[in-house]
Amino acid sequence: MIFVDTSAWFAAMVPADNNHSAATLWLDLNTQPLITTDYVVSETLTLLRARREAARALTLGRQFFEAPVATIHYLTAAEVLETWQVFHQFADKAWSFTDCASKVVMENLGLNDAFAFDQHFHQFGSVAVVP
Repeated sequence: MIFVDTSAWFAAMVPADNNHSAATLWLDLNTQPLITTDYVVSETLTLLRARREAARALTLGRQFFEAPVATIHYLTAAEVLETWQVFHQFADKAWSFTDCASKVVMENLGLNDAFAFDQHFHQFGSVAVVP
């Protein structure tokens, strides 16, 4: 399974994004199952709407919930607390709370690959970032 970050979902959905071509090409060629979190879903749909991409937010939302484009991992209460610990421990980084949640979930599920354009994933140390 490959973990998918907000940056990748956004790039795939918005043709004006600098990473759009790379994102859509990678998705077209990918054969592995995708996984994301409820936090990434929330962040992505909110970002799309905030950037005046409401129609694309609804399209992606339908793909998440009606025709599953990826497995959505819902953080447990324990994972949220673990996320807080990572957020606190790495206060010197510019990682968002969602980035920290992604790190926690990837480690807990033993995932090593992330489809992301967010440079923070390179800082995690244990993640191979694609494309």
